[in-house]
Amino acid sequence: MASRILRIHPKDNVLVALQNLSKGEQIEFNGVVYTLQEDVPAKHKFFMQEMQQGDEIYMYGVLVGKTQYTVPQGGIMNTDNTKHAADPYTFRPYEYAWEAPDVSRFAGRTFNGYVREDGRVGTANYWLFVPTVFCENRNLDVIKEALHNELGYSVTGKYRAFTHELLAAYEAGQDISTLSSEQLSVVSHTKNRVFKNVDGIKFLNHQGGCGGIRQDAAVLGKLLAAYADHPNVAGVTVLSLGCQNLQLNDLLADIKERNPNFKKPIHVFEQQQSKSEEQLIKEAIQKTFTGLIEINKLERQPAPLSKLTLGVKCGGSDGFSGISANPAVGYTSDLLVALGGKVLLAEFPELCGAEQNLIDRTIEPDAAHKFIRLMGAYSQAAENVGSGFHMNPSPGNIRDGLITDAIKSTGAAKKGGTSPVVDVLDYTEEATKAGLNLVCTPGNDVEATTGKTASGATLILFTTGLGTPTGNPICPVIKVATNNALAQRMADIIDINTGSIIDGDKTIEQMGEDILEYCIKAASGEIIPKAVQLNQDDFIPWKRGVSL
Repeated sequence: MASRILRIHPKDNVLVALQNLSKGEQIEFNGVVYTLQEDVPAKHKFFMQEMQQGDEIYMYGVLVGKTQYTVPQGGIMNTDNTKHAADPYTFRPYEYAWEAPDVSRFAGRTFNGYVREDGRVGTANYWLFVPTVFCENRNLDVIKEALHNELGYSVTGKYRAFTHELLAAYEAGQDISTLSSEQLSVVSHTKNRVFKNVDGIKFLNHQGGCGGIRQDAAVLGKLLAAYADHPNVAGVTVLSLGCQNLQLNDLLADIKERNPNFKKPIHVFEQQQSKSEEQLIKEAIQKTFTGLIEINKLERQPAPLSKLTLGVKCGGSDGFSGISANPAVGYTSDLLVALGGKVLLAEFPELCGAEQNLIDRTIEPDAAHKFIRLMGAYSQAAENVGSGFHMNPSPGNIRDGLITDAIKSTGAAKKGGTSPVVDVLDYTEEATKAGLNLVCTPGNDVEATTGKTASGATLILFTTGLGTPTGNPICPVIKVATNNALAQRMADIIDINTGSIIDGDKTIEQMGEDILEYCIKAASGEIIPKAVQLNQDDFIPWKRGVSL
């Protein structure tokens, strides 16, 4: 029988409801009987003792909040009686000892990836379209429609067919409102892909490149350069207007700075130097088509697991995130680190309360101080505009049990596992060291996945308790559900379900190994994650403003 409650850490003074609990129920834990003062929905917490005003609340063994008034034993934690609190953090000499997990199951294992000239290995083979300014977005949309529909990359065929069926019914005089989607015989008209070894043609539409401040354009240039240089990208087409802040030469210089030996095919078009829009679009399509022919000659080859770079992310989080999916992904992270791979943990607003643990795990003092500096500047910027990390949890987070940012953050940090921190990276900086890297990004789902990919993630594990359609244009995003109900309700976007941890059917370690097995198959092209199948190609550059 599955347990109904959980105490995450021996220091904690709250218990987590794993199932819906009712007012008046008597719950026994470690010889103590707790009488619930009100209903406690699954994922929420109740107090193990009477709490006075100002008492400290502990979860995951760290301070996550303080009570605002007296709360009886068995009372539920909520936003009225609990407010965010977290311990201060500082650099201190600390000898961190890590016990690596047993990786014998994965010894000698490989994945089939795309080996690039510089030795990096991609998990996919994409052609990338990059606009230097938002003025070129419409041209990208026209090109995308033409290439996707003709070359078999469109996912809209079934919806066009569905619309056609509706139109036919309407013209026949039928009442459209009485028809369900199941009644209409929709088949996909998407063609088979012409280029079997090209996983996609991707487009980085954005709203930057001009206006704003010059620093925004400079950061955007580095971000676009990182995507052009990404190991999942085989070739690039750049569209520029000509008069924008992010000049074409600046972008090309950023690419060369990022990788002085950059040798991928790159085709550049500037609209203000072209004879017409039609000429620009036709030439871009023709040059790209020629490039697709060439990169289609590339084939997957075996590569060691050490060549994987795994980004870990959570979004649409719930009260189970820090109990099931995040710790399981954390164990996967530890496995990959022990195998010589890279792991990227980001979302700095969602490391609030976990800072000291991460600082103590950081190998190089300079990196630890860089983390402290970036976290402090980010937090101060939020406070300067009347906000703060404490305002990070969304209404959905709170509704499903994440009452304070420290609760959300300490659970979120579990995705990074327990290995030492080898480096701390600012936004767009590339991960070059094997092991766990911290990357400065917002907590915002798309801004974070955009930033992780820029730092080199070739796969992203994305945990969610509420469900989210977030993906990325060039880095396959694998969705990991925290609970069975979500996995069943949104099966069309979920790849892995860790609800068996809550049920007690699997351990965190067993699930972590299963997740790594899935990653190996996804990296090899044997499994296509749902976000990739659905073309969920979300891309939002961070302007370094306050985004939580």
